[in-house]
Amino acid sequence: MRVGIAELPLHYGSVPAWLFKRMVKLSTSIVKIVIEEYGVDEFLKRISNPFWFQALSCCVGMDFHSSGTTTTLTGALKEGLNKESLAVKVLGGKGSSSRKTPEEIEKVGEEFGLSTRKIEELKYASKMVAKVDNSLIQAGYQIYHHSFFVTEDGKWAVVQQGMNVENKLARRYHWLSFSFNSFVVEPHSAIVGFKEEKVLNMVAKESEEARKASVDIVKEDVRKFKKYFSSPYSLYKFLKMPVEHTFDIKVYQKLLDLHEFDPKNYEELVAFEGVGPKTVRALALIAKLVYGKEASWIDPVKYTFAHGGKDRIPYPVDRRTYDESIRTLKEILEKAEIERKEKLEALKRLAELEL
Repeated sequence: MRVGIAELPLHYGSVPAWLFKRMVKLSTSIVKIVIEEYGVDEFLKRISNPFWFQALSCCVGMDFHSSGTTTTLTGALKEGLNKESLAVKVLGGKGSSSRKTPEEIEKVGEEFGLSTRKIEELKYASKMVAKVDNSLIQAGYQIYHHSFFVTEDGKWAVVQQGMNVENKLARRYHWLSFSFNSFVVEPHSAIVGFKEEKVLNMVAKESEEARKASVDIVKEDVRKFKKYFSSPYSLYKFLKMPVEHTFDIKVYQKLLDLHEFDPKNYEELVAFEGVGPKTVRALALIAKLVYGKEASWIDPVKYTFAHGGKDRIPYPVDRRTYDESIRTLKEILEKAEIERKEKLEALKRLAELEL
Protein backbone atom coordinates (compact mmCIF):
# COMPACT_ATOMS: atom_id res chain seq x y z
CA MET A 1 0.00 0.00 0.00
CA ARG A 2 1.39 3.40 -1.04
CA VAL A 3 0.83 6.12 1.55
CA GLY A 4 2.34 9.40 2.63
CA ILE A 5 2.79 13.00 1.54
CA ALA A 6 4.58 13.94 -1.65
CA GLU A 7 6.50 17.15 -1.12
CA LEU A 8 7.84 19.12 -4.09
CA PRO A 9 11.60 19.60 -3.58
CA LEU A 10 13.54 21.95 -5.83
CA HIS A 11 15.38 19.73 -8.29
CA TYR A 12 18.26 21.18 -10.27
CA GLY A 13 19.47 20.17 -13.71
CA SER A 14 17.46 19.67 -16.88
CA VAL A 15 15.58 16.98 -18.77
CA PRO A 16 17.74 15.25 -21.43
CA ALA A 17 17.06 16.52 -24.94
CA TRP A 18 15.98 13.08 -26.19
CA LEU A 19 13.36 12.81 -23.43
CA PHE A 20 12.09 16.38 -23.70
CA LYS A 21 11.57 15.91 -27.45
CA ARG A 22 9.30 12.96 -26.72
CA MET A 23 7.52 14.86 -23.95
CA VAL A 24 6.66 17.59 -26.44
CA LYS A 25 5.27 15.05 -28.86
CA LEU A 26 3.28 13.07 -26.31
CA SER A 27 1.83 16.01 -24.35
CA THR A 28 0.87 17.83 -27.56
CA SER A 29 -0.89 14.75 -28.91
CA ILE A 30 -2.85 14.32 -25.68
CA VAL A 31 -3.93 17.96 -25.57
CA LYS A 32 -4.95 17.92 -29.24
CA ILE A 33 -7.26 14.98 -28.55
CA VAL A 34 -8.74 16.72 -25.50
CA ILE A 35 -9.49 19.84 -27.54
CA GLU A 36 -10.93 17.84 -30.43
CA GLU A 37 -13.12 15.73 -28.16
CA TYR A 38 -14.18 18.23 -25.50
CA GLY A 39 -13.28 21.73 -26.70
CA VAL A 40 -10.68 24.32 -25.74
CA ASP A 41 -12.59 25.51 -22.64
CA GLU A 42 -12.44 21.99 -21.24
CA PHE A 43 -8.68 21.94 -21.78
CA LEU A 44 -8.34 25.16 -19.75
CA LYS A 45 -10.40 23.56 -16.97
CA ARG A 46 -8.19 20.50 -16.96
CA ILE A 47 -4.87 22.34 -17.04
CA SER A 48 -6.09 24.36 -14.03
CA ASN A 49 -6.98 21.11 -12.21
CA PRO A 50 -3.97 20.09 -10.07
CA PHE A 51 -4.77 16.37 -10.22
CA TRP A 52 -5.07 16.29 -14.00
CA PHE A 53 -1.97 18.46 -14.42
CA GLN A 54 0.05 16.20 -12.12
CA ALA A 55 -1.20 13.03 -13.83
CA LEU A 56 -0.35 14.41 -17.27
CA SER A 57 3.13 15.38 -16.10
CA CYS A 58 3.76 11.89 -14.74
CA CYS A 59 2.32 10.36 -17.89
CA VAL A 60 4.87 12.12 -20.11
CA GLY A 61 7.76 11.03 -17.90
CA MET A 62 8.34 13.48 -15.02
CA ASP A 63 8.94 12.43 -11.41
CA PHE A 64 5.74 12.97 -9.42
CA HIS A 65 7.52 14.83 -6.60
CA SER A 66 9.82 17.10 -8.64
CA SER A 67 9.44 20.85 -8.96
CA GLY A 68 10.25 20.27 -12.62
CA THR A 69 6.82 18.74 -13.18
CA THR A 70 5.56 22.30 -13.59
CA THR A 71 8.32 23.93 -15.60
CA THR A 72 9.00 20.99 -17.90
CA LEU A 73 5.39 20.13 -18.75
CA THR A 74 4.39 23.73 -19.46
CA GLY A 75 7.58 24.18 -21.47
CA ALA A 76 6.78 21.09 -23.53
CA LEU A 77 3.23 22.29 -24.11
CA LYS A 78 4.47 25.71 -25.20
CA GLU A 79 6.88 24.23 -27.72
CA GLY A 80 4.36 21.75 -29.08
CA LEU A 81 1.03 23.58 -29.03
CA ASN A 82 2.32 26.87 -30.39
CA LYS A 83 3.36 25.09 -33.60
CA GLU A 84 -0.17 23.75 -34.11
CA SER A 85 -3.16 25.53 -35.63
CA LEU A 86 -5.16 25.34 -32.43
CA ALA A 87 -7.40 27.81 -30.61
CA VAL A 88 -4.98 28.03 -27.68
CA LYS A 89 -1.42 29.29 -27.20
CA VAL A 90 1.01 29.00 -24.29
CA LEU A 91 2.92 32.11 -23.25
CA GLY A 92 5.55 32.98 -20.63
CA GLY A 93 7.71 30.40 -18.92
CA LYS A 94 10.57 30.25 -16.45
CA GLY A 95 12.72 33.19 -15.33
CA SER A 96 13.32 35.75 -18.06
CA SER A 97 10.73 34.06 -20.29
CA SER A 98 8.01 34.97 -17.80
CA ARG A 99 8.84 38.67 -18.19
CA LYS A 100 8.17 38.43 -21.92
CA THR A 101 4.53 37.47 -21.35
CA PRO A 102 3.07 40.96 -22.05
CA GLU A 103 4.88 41.10 -25.41
CA GLU A 104 3.71 37.59 -26.27
CA ILE A 105 0.13 38.50 -25.34
CA GLU A 106 0.22 41.39 -27.78
CA LYS A 107 1.56 39.18 -30.55
CA VAL A 108 -0.92 36.36 -29.96
CA GLY A 109 -3.77 38.84 -29.50
CA GLU A 110 -3.11 40.19 -32.97
CA GLU A 111 -2.86 36.65 -34.35
CA PHE A 112 -6.23 35.74 -32.80
CA GLY A 113 -7.77 39.06 -33.87
CA LEU A 114 -8.54 40.17 -30.31
CA SER A 115 -9.51 43.76 -29.64
CA THR A 116 -7.07 46.21 -28.08
CA ARG A 117 -9.24 46.26 -24.97
CA LYS A 118 -9.15 42.46 -24.64
CA ILE A 119 -5.37 42.41 -25.11
CA GLU A 120 -4.98 44.97 -22.32
CA GLU A 121 -7.28 42.88 -20.11
CA LEU A 122 -5.09 39.84 -20.72
CA LYS A 123 -1.92 41.78 -19.89
CA TYR A 124 -3.59 43.04 -16.70
CA ALA A 125 -4.60 39.49 -15.76
CA SER A 126 -1.04 38.24 -16.27
CA LYS A 127 0.29 41.02 -14.03
CA MET A 128 -2.32 40.54 -11.31
CA VAL A 129 -1.98 36.79 -10.89
CA ALA A 130 1.76 37.25 -10.34
CA LYS A 131 1.17 40.12 -7.90
CA VAL A 132 -1.41 38.18 -5.91
CA ASP A 133 0.77 35.11 -5.51
CA ASN A 134 3.87 37.16 -4.69
CA SER A 135 2.34 39.79 -2.41
CA LEU A 136 -1.12 38.84 -1.13
CA ILE A 137 -0.13 35.33 -0.09
CA GLN A 138 3.05 35.66 1.93
CA ALA A 139 4.43 32.20 2.62
CA GLY A 140 8.02 32.81 1.52
CA TYR A 141 7.60 31.61 -2.07
CA GLN A 142 8.93 33.88 -4.83
CA ILE A 143 7.31 33.41 -8.24
CA TYR A 144 9.88 32.31 -10.82
CA HIS A 145 7.69 30.54 -13.39
CA HIS A 146 4.56 31.95 -15.08
CA SER A 147 2.76 30.08 -17.88
CA PHE A 148 -0.20 31.85 -19.46
CA PHE A 149 -2.62 29.77 -21.56
CA VAL A 150 -4.88 31.92 -23.77
CA THR A 151 -7.62 30.96 -26.23
CA GLU A 152 -8.74 32.66 -29.43
CA ASP A 153 -11.78 34.12 -27.64
CA GLY A 154 -9.69 35.64 -24.84
CA LYS A 155 -10.22 33.11 -22.06
CA TRP A 156 -7.16 32.13 -20.07
CA ALA A 157 -5.61 29.89 -17.46
CA VAL A 158 -2.37 30.34 -15.53
CA VAL A 159 -0.04 27.78 -14.01
CA GLN A 160 2.75 29.45 -12.09
CA GLN A 161 5.23 28.34 -9.49
CA GLY A 162 7.12 29.91 -6.61
CA MET A 163 10.19 28.71 -4.73
CA ASN A 164 11.18 28.98 -1.10
CA VAL A 165 14.97 29.12 -0.78
CA GLU A 166 14.75 28.44 2.96
CA ASN A 167 13.00 25.06 2.88
CA LYS A 168 14.01 24.31 -0.75
CA LEU A 169 10.42 23.56 -1.76
CA ALA A 170 8.20 24.82 -4.55
CA ARG A 171 4.53 25.80 -4.62
CA ARG A 172 2.24 25.78 -7.65
CA TYR A 173 -0.70 28.12 -8.28
CA HIS A 174 -3.55 27.36 -10.71
CA TRP A 175 -5.89 30.01 -12.13
CA LEU A 176 -8.88 29.83 -14.50
CA SER A 177 -10.39 33.02 -15.91
CA PHE A 178 -14.02 31.91 -15.80
CA SER A 179 -13.95 30.38 -12.31
CA PHE A 180 -13.62 33.50 -10.10
CA ASN A 181 -15.16 36.95 -9.69
CA SER A 182 -12.33 38.94 -8.11
CA PHE A 183 -8.55 38.83 -8.28
CA VAL A 184 -8.35 39.56 -4.55
CA VAL A 185 -11.02 37.24 -3.07
CA GLU A 186 -10.11 33.53 -3.19
CA PRO A 187 -9.51 33.51 -6.94
CA HIS A 188 -7.46 30.31 -7.33
CA SER A 189 -8.56 27.03 -8.85
CA ALA A 190 -5.93 25.44 -6.63
CA ILE A 191 -2.78 26.15 -4.66
CA VAL A 192 -0.55 23.12 -4.32
CA GLY A 193 2.41 22.58 -2.04
CA PHE A 194 3.65 22.16 1.52
CA LYS A 195 1.32 23.77 4.06
CA GLU A 196 3.14 26.41 6.12
CA GLU A 197 2.36 27.28 9.73
CA LYS A 198 1.73 31.04 9.56
CA VAL A 199 0.96 32.76 6.24
CA LEU A 200 -0.48 36.22 5.60
CA ASN A 201 -3.43 35.46 3.33
CA MET A 202 -5.01 38.68 2.07
CA VAL A 203 -7.17 36.88 -0.51
CA ALA A 204 -9.09 34.91 2.12
CA LYS A 205 -12.75 35.73 2.65
CA GLU A 206 -11.83 36.21 6.31
CA SER A 207 -9.53 39.09 5.30
CA GLU A 208 -12.35 41.19 3.83
CA GLU A 209 -12.39 43.72 6.67
CA ALA A 210 -8.59 44.00 6.57
CA ARG A 211 -8.77 44.67 2.82
CA LYS A 212 -11.34 47.43 3.36
CA ALA A 213 -9.30 48.92 6.18
CA SER A 214 -6.17 48.93 3.98
CA VAL A 215 -8.01 51.08 1.45
CA ASP A 216 -9.31 53.36 4.21
CA ILE A 217 -5.78 53.86 5.52
CA VAL A 218 -4.38 55.16 2.23
CA LYS A 219 -7.42 57.36 1.68
CA GLU A 220 -6.81 59.13 4.98
CA ASP A 221 -4.00 61.54 5.79
CA VAL A 222 -1.29 58.88 5.87
CA ARG A 223 1.15 61.25 7.60
CA LYS A 224 -0.44 60.30 10.89
CA PHE A 225 0.80 56.74 10.39
CA LYS A 226 4.42 57.79 9.96
CA LYS A 227 5.12 57.14 13.63
CA TYR A 228 4.73 53.43 13.00
CA PHE A 229 7.75 53.58 10.68
CA SER A 230 9.93 55.93 12.74
CA SER A 231 11.45 53.10 14.74
CA PRO A 232 12.32 49.67 13.37
CA TYR A 233 10.39 48.13 16.23
CA SER A 234 7.42 50.45 16.70
CA LEU A 235 4.90 48.69 14.46
CA TYR A 236 5.79 45.27 15.77
CA LYS A 237 6.06 45.72 19.53
CA PHE A 238 2.25 46.07 19.68
CA LEU A 239 1.58 43.09 17.41
CA LYS A 240 4.40 40.85 18.65
CA MET A 241 5.73 40.33 15.13
CA PRO A 242 9.28 39.16 14.42
CA VAL A 243 11.78 42.01 14.19
CA GLU A 244 13.04 40.76 10.81
CA HIS A 245 9.76 41.95 9.25
CA THR A 246 10.54 45.62 9.88
CA PHE A 247 9.98 48.16 7.10
CA ASP A 248 12.11 50.97 5.80
CA ILE A 249 10.93 54.48 4.95
CA LYS A 250 10.28 53.45 1.34
CA VAL A 251 7.11 51.71 2.47
CA TYR A 252 5.83 54.91 4.06
CA GLN A 253 6.62 56.76 0.82
CA LYS A 254 4.55 54.20 -1.07
CA LEU A 255 1.62 54.95 1.25
CA LEU A 256 1.95 58.62 0.31
CA ASP A 257 1.91 57.66 -3.37
CA LEU A 258 -1.19 55.53 -2.82
CA HIS A 259 -2.90 58.37 -0.99
CA GLU A 260 -2.35 60.61 -3.98
CA PHE A 261 -3.57 57.85 -6.34
CA ASP A 262 -6.74 57.35 -4.24
CA PRO A 263 -7.66 53.74 -5.12
CA LYS A 264 -11.37 52.89 -5.31
CA ASN A 265 -10.94 49.39 -3.91
CA TYR A 266 -8.37 46.86 -2.76
CA GLU A 267 -7.73 45.49 -6.23
CA GLU A 268 -6.82 48.96 -7.50
CA LEU A 269 -4.54 49.38 -4.49
CA VAL A 270 -2.71 46.12 -5.21
CA ALA A 271 -2.47 46.83 -8.95
CA PHE A 272 -0.74 50.17 -8.30
CA GLU A 273 2.84 50.24 -9.58
CA GLY A 274 5.40 49.34 -6.93
CA VAL A 275 3.00 47.85 -4.37
CA GLY A 276 4.64 44.66 -3.13
CA PRO A 277 4.73 42.35 -0.11
CA LYS A 278 6.08 44.97 2.33
CA THR A 279 3.36 47.52 1.50
CA VAL A 280 0.62 44.88 1.68
CA ARG A 281 1.94 43.63 5.02
CA ALA A 282 2.31 47.13 6.46
CA LEU A 283 -1.29 47.99 5.60
CA ALA A 284 -2.52 44.69 7.03
CA LEU A 285 -0.68 45.29 10.31
CA ILE A 286 -1.82 48.92 10.62
CA ALA A 287 -5.38 47.73 9.91
CA LYS A 288 -5.02 45.42 12.90
CA LEU A 289 -3.35 48.00 15.16
CA VAL A 290 -5.54 51.01 14.34
CA TYR A 291 -8.86 49.47 13.29
CA GLY A 292 -8.75 46.08 14.96
CA LYS A 293 -9.38 44.37 11.60
CA GLU A 294 -7.57 41.05 11.55
CA ALA A 295 -6.33 39.47 8.33
CA SER A 296 -6.24 35.71 7.82
CA TRP A 297 -2.99 33.98 8.77
CA ILE A 298 -4.02 30.54 7.47
CA ASP A 299 -2.12 29.10 4.53
CA PRO A 300 -4.51 28.78 1.55
CA VAL A 301 -2.80 25.65 0.17
CA LYS A 302 -5.59 23.32 -0.92
CA TYR A 303 -3.67 20.27 -2.08
CA THR A 304 -0.40 18.53 -1.44
CA PHE A 305 1.30 16.84 -4.36
CA ALA A 306 -0.60 13.61 -3.86
CA HIS A 307 -4.12 12.25 -4.21
CA GLY A 308 -4.34 11.71 -0.46
CA GLY A 309 -3.22 8.87 1.80
CA LYS A 310 -4.56 5.58 3.18
CA ASP A 311 -4.37 6.92 6.73
CA ARG A 312 -6.15 10.15 5.74
CA ILE A 313 -2.78 11.99 5.57
CA PRO A 314 -2.58 14.68 4.35
CA TYR A 315 -6.29 14.14 3.66
CA PRO A 316 -8.53 11.20 2.62
CA VAL A 317 -7.91 9.86 -0.87
CA ASP A 318 -10.16 11.64 -3.35
CA ARG A 319 -11.07 8.43 -5.19
CA ARG A 320 -13.44 10.02 -7.65
CA THR A 321 -10.91 12.61 -8.83
CA TYR A 322 -8.06 10.08 -8.78
CA ASP A 323 -9.97 7.56 -10.88
CA GLU A 324 -11.21 10.28 -13.21
CA SER A 325 -7.64 11.46 -13.81
CA ILE A 326 -6.53 7.96 -14.78
CA ARG A 327 -9.65 7.13 -16.83
CA THR A 328 -9.45 10.36 -18.79
CA LEU A 329 -5.76 10.00 -19.58
CA LYS A 330 -6.21 6.36 -20.64
CA GLU A 331 -9.04 7.33 -22.92
CA ILE A 332 -7.15 10.13 -24.65
CA LEU A 333 -3.94 8.09 -24.87
CA GLU A 334 -5.82 5.37 -26.74
CA LYS A 335 -6.85 8.01 -29.27
CA ALA A 336 -3.62 9.99 -29.31
CA GLU A 337 -1.66 10.22 -32.57
CA ILE A 338 1.63 8.94 -31.18
CA GLU A 339 3.90 6.03 -32.00
CA ARG A 340 2.89 2.65 -30.62
CA LYS A 341 5.97 2.20 -28.40
CA GLU A 342 5.57 5.60 -26.72
CA LYS A 343 1.85 4.99 -26.25
CA LEU A 344 2.50 1.63 -24.56
CA GLU A 345 5.10 3.19 -22.26
CA ALA A 346 2.68 5.97 -21.25
CA LEU A 347 -0.13 3.47 -20.62
CA LYS A 348 2.26 1.40 -18.50
CA ARG A 349 3.01 4.45 -16.33
CA LEU A 350 -0.72 5.00 -15.86
CA ALA A 351 -1.23 1.35 -14.95
CA GLU A 352 1.38 1.72 -12.20
CA LEU A 353 -0.65 4.58 -10.70
CA GLU A 354 -3.60 2.19 -10.30
CA LEU A 355 -1.67 -0.39 -8.30
